[in-house]
Amino acid sequence: MRDDREKWTRLRIRAIGVVFVFLLMVTVSRAFYLQIFEQERFARLAEKQHLKVVQLTPSRGAIYDATNSALAVSVEMDSLYAEPRNMEDVPAAAAQLAPLLGVPKDQLEKKMQGNKGFVWLQRRLTPEVAAAIRKLDIEGLAFVKEPKRFYPNAEIGSHVIGFTGLDPEGLEGVERKFDTVLLGNTGYMVTERDALGRDIATRGMMKQEASTGQNIALTIDKNIQYIAEKELAAAVENSRAKGGIAIVMDPATGRLLAMANYPTFNPNAVAKASSQALRNKAITDSFEPGSTMKVFLVASALEEKVISSQDAFNCENGVFTIGGRTIHDTHKYGRLSVGDILKYSSNIGAAKIGSRLGPERLYGYLRRFGFGARSNVDLPGEVAGYLRNKSQWYGVDLATISFGQGISVSALQLVTAMSVIANGGSLMQPYVVDRVLDDKGGVIKQFSPATKQRVISAETARQVARMMEAVAAEGGTGTSAAVDGYKVAGKTGTAQKADPVTKGYSIDKRTASFVGFVPADKPRLTILVVVDEPKTSPYGGVVAAPAFSAIAKQTLCYLRVPPNQPLKKKGEVVEAKKEEPRAAVVAAAEAEDVPQENSPRDGVLMANFHGLSMRQALQLMEKSGLNVRLIGSGRVVEQSPPPGRKITPADPVWVRLAPSA
Repeated sequence: MRDDREKWTRLRIRAIGVVFVFLLMVTVSRAFYLQIFEQERFARLAEKQHLKVVQLTPSRGAIYDATNSALAVSVEMDSLYAEPRNMEDVPAAAAQLAPLLGVPKDQLEKKMQGNKGFVWLQRRLTPEVAAAIRKLDIEGLAFVKEPKRFYPNAEIGSHVIGFTGLDPEGLEGVERKFDTVLLGNTGYMVTERDALGRDIATRGMMKQEASTGQNIALTIDKNIQYIAEKELAAAVENSRAKGGIAIVMDPATGRLLAMANYPTFNPNAVAKASSQALRNKAITDSFEPGSTMKVFLVASALEEKVISSQDAFNCENGVFTIGGRTIHDTHKYGRLSVGDILKYSSNIGAAKIGSRLGPERLYGYLRRFGFGARSNVDLPGEVAGYLRNKSQWYGVDLATISFGQGISVSALQLVTAMSVIANGGSLMQPYVVDRVLDDKGGVIKQFSPATKQRVISAETARQVARMMEAVAAEGGTGTSAAVDGYKVAGKTGTAQKADPVTKGYSIDKRTASFVGFVPADKPRLTILVVVDEPKTSPYGGVVAAPAFSAIAKQTLCYLRVPPNQPLKKKGEVVEAKKEEPRAAVVAAAEAEDVPQENSPRDGVLMANFHGLSMRQALQLMEKSGLNVRLIGSGRVVEQSPPPGRKITPADPVWVRLAPSA
């Protein structure tokens, strides 16, 4: 019995020993596994527990214009942080900092409460504020350098350049489209935390500076951009309009030399701008182009040989019914040549050309000109415009689309399509970024002109360009677009705006435009000016054409393009400028639904201008819808024809002004 008990005891001791040995082996094996195979993972976890990483803003690369002038740069500024654990008197420090930082004392004090080792107080301080804080010599405050985006030219080119947020992430324009190119690598600061997770003071902390991103050079020339913005602002303000757009393009390459919007904004103070002012409407908005579309209609019909430049069309004395709808011209035109249909902007003539071309071919050419599709310009937010498929054209649609109603385009699409006529028939890819550079100026990537497709032949383009010259010449709808010393080829446009309430066209809201190229024989510039909802006159020949002329004249001078036409004498230049508003009459043909105050069935009657000043004569011209040539200055002393006489399109209509005795 005793032997059995001893035997059982020895067995139990051995069993327990085996268990302990087994458990020891498991423990050793687990320890070996954790320390050898899992060492890196647990080291990272441990580091994460006792280290705190504070991200530092990466520095963005610069943006330059075509002349290598800086448009956007990153400037190093001081960002202020506190180490509350090392601060002796937090309330006193908050009281001293509050007026300098422009932050309530209580808010600052709340930030600095507790046993924290790091807390941001304010980032990117001005040098003056940073210097004032340093003079306070408050224990527990420190600075770190962070980049701040700065735009040295303020509003110039703001819609193209865009702006950034605090992060700094690109939010609009080139800043957004090329965010990953411009943005450098993020820097960081590393602080330690104790076993309870509390921050330890940041003295001797590890810091990795943020690196700078790549630089970008644009096709935009800030001098041309300034000219476009200045003249667009003058056009919008003088016409008391809602806003406007101006684009300058090199027609041979598709390079955008200027893209202006009004109203504009200062990217250094984005918070002060309205959401409407921030949008680049040149690519984000679309509008009905009106009679500018007649250029592409005529080009398409000539290319398809359904018309020739010698053809003439009966314009039905100003009234023509098609598809149950009556189309009007401002004047009672009879037979007009194709060139005169453009010159006088006849809606009826355009409708008849469109009828010959047919919906299928017109739709096909409009698509080839780039309408109804995004151009894929290197800017964010581009719209495609609106061009219904030909299968959805009914009744009068072919006629109205022929003169630019029932279709919507963006400003960029319109200027790119006009460049097809200017460059001899090719649709170019519009672009705004010329090259990407490293920090030493070396070229990382170069962007080159790209031809998307040939739209029309060079001969067709030349024929249309010659016809367009008449628009800016004597008797055309865009005489105010003339540039002394250069031939101008262009087209006025006036279109009613859609009314979202009535789902029809607005009675009084118009979009007025002028688009063309100069010099007409060897084009260097394609320019578009759009004025949205002008109040003084609805016509592109009145409110947009003068801005085209001013932009073209100054830009040609800046580019040192020599005149290729005889210059007018000084007195003749002044006289020509006085004639500008006479475009109001013929330009009225572009808005087929605009009521005409002076359109009796038996003809337009000459008003009485005798004794009127220049200003009064211009006002009477616009009110009565007369195309009158103004000669001289002062008050009207002579006119032709006499008051009350009927006027036909072929009649010379003028008034002579002379200084009062």
